[in-house]
Amino acid sequence: MLNILKSLSKRQKRAIMLLLDSVLIVLAVVFALSAQGLEGGVLPHLIDYMTVLPYVLIVGAGVSMWLGVCTTQLNSYEGAAIGVTGLFALCLVTTSMMVALIVGIDLPASVHVVFGAAFFSMVVITRTVMLQVVLAIYRRSSSRCRVLIYGAGTTGTQIVSALRRHESIEPVAFVDDNAAIQGLSVSGLPVYNPLRISEVVEEKQIDRVLLAIPSLNLPKQAQIARRLEEMGLEVQALPSFAQLIGEEELLDKFKPLNAHSFLNRDEVDQGLSEELACYAEKVVLVSGAGGSIGSELSRQVLDCRPTKLVLFELSELALYNADMELRQVTDGSSIEIVPVLGSITDSRQVRKVLMEHQVDIILHAAAYKHVPLVEANPLAGLVNNVFGTQTLAEQALQAGVERFILISSDKAVRPTNVMGASKRLAELVIQDLALKRGAQGGTIFSMVRFGNVLGSSGSVVPLFQDQLRRGGPLTVTDPAVERYFMTVQEAVRLVLQAGAMAEGGEVFVLDMGKPVPIYQLAKQVIESAGYTLRDDDNPNGDIEIAFTGLRPGEKMSEELSLSGELVSTSNPKIFATREEGLSEMEVARALRRLREAMVASSEEMARAVIMSWVEGFGQMSVGEDLERKLS
Repeated sequence: MLNILKSLSKRQKRAIMLLLDSVLIVLAVVFALSAQGLEGGVLPHLIDYMTVLPYVLIVGAGVSMWLGVCTTQLNSYEGAAIGVTGLFALCLVTTSMMVALIVGIDLPASVHVVFGAAFFSMVVITRTVMLQVVLAIYRRSSSRCRVLIYGAGTTGTQIVSALRRHESIEPVAFVDDNAAIQGLSVSGLPVYNPLRISEVVEEKQIDRVLLAIPSLNLPKQAQIARRLEEMGLEVQALPSFAQLIGEEELLDKFKPLNAHSFLNRDEVDQGLSEELACYAEKVVLVSGAGGSIGSELSRQVLDCRPTKLVLFELSELALYNADMELRQVTDGSSIEIVPVLGSITDSRQVRKVLMEHQVDIILHAAAYKHVPLVEANPLAGLVNNVFGTQTLAEQALQAGVERFILISSDKAVRPTNVMGASKRLAELVIQDLALKRGAQGGTIFSMVRFGNVLGSSGSVVPLFQDQLRRGGPLTVTDPAVERYFMTVQEAVRLVLQAGAMAEGGEVFVLDMGKPVPIYQLAKQVIESAGYTLRDDDNPNGDIEIAFTGLRPGEKMSEELSLSGELVSTSNPKIFATREEGLSEMEVARALRRLREAMVASSEEMARAVIMSWVEGFGQMSVGEDLERKLS
């Protein structure tokens, strides 16, 4: 039966309704004549009325299509539709009286009035009955979503009224915090105490809970939703009614805040300096071009007007997005965009790309940089960050590349995690190559070291905003943890300027202001979104901050220099530091030991190498002793 109903076209449905209304007109006429008790009985008067009936039927069909009575959906038949039916009945009464007068049939006016009233009543009753029949068919033929509504106020009752006409959703009951209405019936549904939700869910076989409490702010709605989801329930919230019948996420209303609003200092906004002329009319390669820093490097390099920009990236999706964006920017210009999908650890591919495109400058941003992930996967992090840097830098030297700028990290200074150690080893490789270059001329190698980038993938602010969307809590490792922060735009601007002024072997450090306490940053994110912090001083606040403890390899604070001595440069926001590296023999030995660890797939051996050669990563004596044993 359900399949038959669904298979009917609009034209077929309209024809059925016209036929039904025609039958109702005839029945209404018979009822009106019978109800009046006319002299001579019903039959003689009905025979006389047969001369009027065709005109009434024809006018009825025309008026029904004109007013849309025959095309009104059953689940929409109320209010205005009933009013239109009354107008339809009035037109039929008028037609009946006029035609009867013209053909000379003498009938009391009351007959026509009763006819109209009877027809109106029959139409309303039949539509109502048909709706219930159709709904019953749908209920038996398809699985309906049984909904519990949290909130029996005005919004909740309006939702019940709307849902009762929905073919696949059935409102079952309310829960409400208002004790005055608990135990009563609202809109025909029982109202329960929220403490009984688990009992109601099991008893009523609830599939979904709808939060109809728009007066509560979003974090408190999210807290209720989270509590219900922990019970295994699907939860959705107003104001978007589409959320009830669609797949739209709960509380997806927060607007991202600009990263620079959390700096607590003025953002560096220096224009492109004359030093950046070294990038003009050059072929520039950006490794990791699809990442947060790599993609911003690519954008700002375009402002320097290179002849060609080579985008080197391991992730296909990231490369596709970067390539599509930059092609739109360069549309109509002479700058060539070359996307290259590959790994910096592949020496043959790197050599081919450098030689084929005659690369002049390399901006090396490719790295695995997420501390917990690299800590859990140390071998992959070391291969990519250390040997990838070595491969790219050595091939750059052989290909005669003019400049090579390594994007490093403050976590490379006395690191306590594998990611930081891998970046420090990468720095040692570049320092070694810079010394070789000083002896024989060639590529200018330099490094730029800075802290956290606000707004980059995996950084703390997007994490906090995501936690805020879910109603909290915001997670901070320790109340005393602090970090240096820059926006990606200002960091990249200074990286390009530092790379341009490099003469070889420098470690550039960017002025990042004072370190920012992460706890204060979390509070600022909460307040910037218009909410209040929930803590011991304000137990009724909106969002709480939870402390999770330092993760493996994390430090309370970061440093920017091993020596602590920074030398000013021509740019007040860029400092240089000369740090002692390893000798050529020591670098070769460290890399050889690290390669042996990779071949053996031994994380223990790899950590021993780090402890031996990276300052700050464990006790040197312990590291040397362990390496000696492993040798």
